[in-house]
Amino acid sequence: MGGNHQSHSFEGLTPGYKHALWAVIAINGIMFIIEMLAGFSSGSQALKADALDFAGDTATYAISLAVLGASLKLRAKASLFKGASLAVLATFILITTAQRVFGGEPPGAQTMSLIGFMALIANVVSVLILLRYRDGDSNVRSVWLCSRNDAIGNVGVIIAGFVVGVTGSAWPDLLVAGLLATLFLRSSISIIRQALGELRHVAEKDCDSDKPVSVAPSLGADPAPDDRLEKSAPGAEDKPKP
Repeated sequence: MGGNHQSHSFEGLTPGYKHALWAVIAINGIMFIIEMLAGFSSGSQALKADALDFAGDTATYAISLAVLGASLKLRAKASLFKGASLAVLATFILITTAQRVFGGEPPGAQTMSLIGFMALIANVVSVLILLRYRDGDSNVRSVWLCSRNDAIGNVGVIIAGFVVGVTGSAWPDLLVAGLLATLFLRSSISIIRQALGELRHVAEKDCDSDKPVSVAPSLGADPAPDDRLEKSAPGAEDKPKP
């Protein structure tokens, strides 16, 4: 890694990282409201999916901020929760997208492209803010993955809006929503795997610390207490030998 990148053990305790988290929390919260309203007004499933992702990211960043400085075990558990939440979000998007396959009008292409471009700018700014913190424990890495996924998804929404406008079909919108859900699932699996690895590491350290320490007797060690007492007992040396 270059000199500007944090090491893999980076835990996010620097003031700069905390300020970065507050910034992306504000960006994602505002974009959730904007994109969800646009998704309902245009009928775009991809915009709704991306808006729900903004909401999930806002909660994810808030959790990450709350557990900064906590033990590795607690941070790993928080990452497990975030990974599971991302998987639930992806499943919800897949289900609602499948329902739209069997009916529904094509979404508003202009709204899709415009809001998708706004969301892309917001996420590129978030990615640039978090770029130097992309390596670290599962809690820090999950924040980076969420922002990266959003930027990729926004590009897909913009392309889908253009294709919907050209073809008049709802399929590009549904296809992008499905791809976003798949990307969310892959990221959730990655976060969960790293968090489980960190929990195993904590468990192994706890087991090692609980093992009793055996001390081997050294050569020329003092005799056992009972032997010393027997030898020092009054008249022990005066007893006649048989």
